[in-house]
Amino acid sequence: MIDFIVHMKSPSLASFRFFEAAAQTGSFVKAAESLHVTHGAVSRQVRLLEESLGVELFERRSRAIFLNAAGRSLHAVTHSVFEQLEGAVYRLQQMAQGETLVVSCEPTIAMKWLIPRLPGFHKKNPDIHIHLVAAGGPIDFSRSGVDVALRRDDFHWSPETYAVKICDEWVGPVSRNEKAAGASLDGAKLLYSGTRPKAWSAWQRSAGVSLKGSSRVDYEHFYLCVQAAVSGLGVAMASFLMVQDELHNGQLHAPYGFLRDGSAYYLLSPQPLEQSDKHARFQEWLMQEVNSCLSAVDSPGAYAGSSAV
Repeated sequence: MIDFIVHMKSPSLASFRFFEAAAQTGSFVKAAESLHVTHGAVSRQVRLLEESLGVELFERRSRAIFLNAAGRSLHAVTHSVFEQLEGAVYRLQQMAQGETLVVSCEPTIAMKWLIPRLPGFHKKNPDIHIHLVAAGGPIDFSRSGVDVALRRDDFHWSPETYAVKICDEWVGPVSRNEKAAGASLDGAKLLYSGTRPKAWSAWQRSAGVSLKGSSRVDYEHFYLCVQAAVSGLGVAMASFLMVQDELHNGQLHAPYGFLRDGSAYYLLSPQPLEQSDKHARFQEWLMQEVNSCLSAVDSPGAYAGSSAV
């Protein structure tokens, strides 16, 4: 038996780019607008790609398009590829202008804590440009192009990864209401995050506070829980670092203070941080900022007892 292998010409990179835009927007028209071409050009390129692959990638219904199984499979790859390509181009452009440090950070930490403090880093280190990538969980440094990653230790990283502990995690209930602290949160509306589903039960075991008769409202992300608490929709179990600014300006109150929950934040890197000047300077600045922020939470009664849910 003889197998014949026919080497066909690979589809052009442009056709994959047009497909990615159409898959991302769910519309040939919107894809055309994002690429600054005509609707017909997008449609033709996608059709050429389908003919080259020998399989349709979209279900076409009237004027709407939907990825089919083959399209979803291809999109999972093209999305990652173009994201990496765009990141690589950006980093190369920045390298021409000076030192760039690509930092991956969990979204809530980035939005609520890191970004507001980055101007201070740039003031002390004007020669280093921070390129921030919002992401959480495991990270592949070889594929992502990330230099360092700030993560909570709620997953296992590879033994080859270098990890420096930044600080312990402190958590406690926060809300907009200001009352005297009590021995229970009976009847309260508790806000749960899908990313930290066991936060309330873990805190209750440590604090010994009753939650009898409380109701539960679920949010997909931790950041949404904090925003809901600020809006007066209930009581969120929050990280001190993530709500420090809201506590200072009075938007939130923490009647029971904050407790260590057993987890911690680490700065991860594919190489020892001291081997790179920019890595080492970022680590030093990060630890100084965190220690400054946590200096109050370690003081008895700093955020407890004076206000409550």
